[in-house]
Amino acid sequence: MAHSPRILHLAWGVLDIEGLGKGRDFKLWPGGGRPWDWSETGTHHDPGIQPADVEELLEHGAEIVILTRGMHLVLKTMPETEDYLRQRGVACEILETREAGDRYNALAAEGRRVGGLFHSTC
Repeated sequence: MAHSPRILHLAWGVLDIEGLGKGRDFKLWPGGGRPWDWSETGTHHDPGIQPADVEELLEHGAEIVILTRGMHLVLKTMPETEDYLRQRGVACEILETREAGDRYNALAAEGRRVGGLFHSTC
């Protein structure tokens, strides 16, 4: 079973991800991840994270999803996204980015199939 990559460093505007390097925003899942490009789905701070943003995490086997609010809690999550995850039996936690990074790493260290969307500003 592939492990979820650890977040090695998280600060304003930069994430350093095990095996993936540095970037501003990331999608992470069991076995890997990639930079999170909001323009792919038309995501904006409001109304926030959409169901389309989390699909890739589920495709890679995430059973727990951590969604970030940003450093200043500006990023929202659409209720439809929470419904989408719940309907698929996937646990979801929505947290401030630093708290989310700690929670994600703890779950990954336990060997859980965790995925996440990480926004390193706002």
